[in-house]
Amino acid sequence: MKVAFPPAPAPSPEAAESGRLLFAGPVDFIKGVVAMEGLPDPDRPEICFAGRSNVGKSSLINALTGRKGIARASNTPGRTQELNFFALGDRAYLVDLPGYGFAKAPVAVVAKWQALQKRYLAGRPNLRRVFALIDARHGIKPVDHETMTLLDRSAVPFQVVVTKADKIGPGALERTLAQIEAELQKHPAAFPELIVTSAEKGHGIETLRAVIDVLTRD
Repeated sequence: MKVAFPPAPAPSPEAAESGRLLFAGPVDFIKGVVAMEGLPDPDRPEICFAGRSNVGKSSLINALTGRKGIARASNTPGRTQELNFFALGDRAYLVDLPGYGFAKAPVAVVAKWQALQKRYLAGRPNLRRVFALIDARHGIKPVDHETMTLLDRSAVPFQVVVTKADKIGPGALERTLAQIEAELQKHPAAFPELIVTSAEKGHGIETLRAVIDVLTRD
């Protein structure tokens, strides 16, 4: 049976305002984690962002939080080499994972942080949802399936966030969304709604904030 993955609807005014208030409050960098023993205590809900290098993850996090430099954007793919934890007040953690698929670093270093990422995704008890970022220009690639399959096996729900939607025309975007829907049929852990965004234009940011607001409530 085919599962539909429609774009998430715009939030109600009340939900949009609640999401805005969550990110209007304190958003503080806590630490960069390089080993499992360095993880903060799992004492609050957690959501994380994962995606290929150069998918626009840092730009999306900056747009989401309304803070230009909280996540370091770079023209060099693979710059993030740690699990970066940010606190949304005392309510939740937002986690920025290293980009996968390419990294300008020694092979041994890349292998180490990829192993850490896999251990984190497979065993973090307070992780509410993974947001899997997919570039609108490229759709889902084989390397994305690797991470999604890990999440399937670990029974960790994930939701696709389409980035850089402003970089292609409506027809091309429609084809990308159809490709994503077809590919997600292979992944039982996929949440059946897509969030289509543009960090540059602000499209979809309100929706993503509202979704995170609901996920991080006790």
